[in-house]
Amino acid sequence: MDLVSPQAFWLLRNGLGEVAPPLGRDRRCDVAVIGAGITGALVADTLSAAGLSVIAVDCRHPAHGSTSASTALLQYELDTPLTELIDRLGRERAVDAYRACLEGVRAIGRIARGLKRDVGFRRRPSLYYASRSRDVDSLRQECAARGQAGLPCEVLDETAIGKIVDFKAPLALWSATGAEVDPWRLTRALLERCSRRDFAVYGRTEVTEIVPRERDVEVRTKRGLVRARNVVVAAGYEAEKFLPQRVAKLHSTFALVTEPVKSFAGWAQRCLIWESAHPYLYARTTSDDRIMIGGEDIRFRNPGHRDALVPSKGATLLEKARRLFPRIEMEPAYAWGGTFGETEDSLPYIGPHPDGDPRVHYALGYGANGIPMSAIAAEVVTAAVLGKTHRYSNTFAFDR
Repeated sequence: MDLVSPQAFWLLRNGLGEVAPPLGRDRRCDVAVIGAGITGALVADTLSAAGLSVIAVDCRHPAHGSTSASTALLQYELDTPLTELIDRLGRERAVDAYRACLEGVRAIGRIARGLKRDVGFRRRPSLYYASRSRDVDSLRQECAARGQAGLPCEVLDETAIGKIVDFKAPLALWSATGAEVDPWRLTRALLERCSRRDFAVYGRTEVTEIVPRERDVEVRTKRGLVRARNVVVAAGYEAEKFLPQRVAKLHSTFALVTEPVKSFAGWAQRCLIWESAHPYLYARTTSDDRIMIGGEDIRFRNPGHRDALVPSKGATLLEKARRLFPRIEMEPAYAWGGTFGETEDSLPYIGPHPDGDPRVHYALGYGANGIPMSAIAAEVVTAAVLGKTHRYSNTFAFDR
């Protein structure tokens, strides 16, 4: 299935890169990772760094699925407000989820610093603004809840907002802990680092079945077998074919990126921007001075329907970006659409499924915080494979 429109920006900007071969023969390893996008790469990197032999397989070329369409805003703030998440899951789990995401953003920063190539990682503050006056009270309550949890958050009034951006809003929440990254370059750099360890990656190798045996787990593909002591499924919403029931709803989102701009007048610190409306608008910049804006989400029907909407959705996003920043001259470069999964509470699923084999682990970073949550998933599943516990071992369990 096509997860993205053909013109996803990161592939156009970076090129195809080195192409991973398909699986050519049966293989054996400590851990097989299904999926070689950003989640699979983070998982493989953490596992192989722990001294485990790892084989990753992907039905496409590595990083050619949802990773290539991600706008990669790195924020600790979840789509579900902390106040609402506390009501749903209880205070302890909700606060842990937010803290995990904050740790995930910081983990991506540490990982990026340790790589040999620039992956476009830049620290950016985050501005979450009230789209309507009626959202002001809930944003104030949200900031108070985060403060009680020890999470970084500051309320900005209309005057303070006007000193940061050109557009007006009645209230906003500000945090200094966000970042942006090039997800394609990050994935490729991680796989490159893995290649210097006991690791192999195979593209164009579709997994058809996971079969637990007494001594190992068989990952069956159309090209052969991979036998492993443990398996990690890091295939996004496509992982659902290995689960007993669906755990996420599918949506399509749209994005547009401009040509490099001459200045960011009216956009202080090039902060990450998103709003309280649903679906919401979000915006960031890139390391080569472009503006990337996304949103206009709809329920997913099929790739053809999604792709047919790209021109009109792109035009709408560009118009909104120009309204936000009237002093910045913007020339559109590319627009694209992508399909993503979203859970009811906007949290990922990490760990074994209670109805499955305990040697089959899932690292499913659903939602807008997929990259930082995938960094945490890599830590959690590695700890489990090594027979250790992790602080967040139960936070994102399937039975929550």
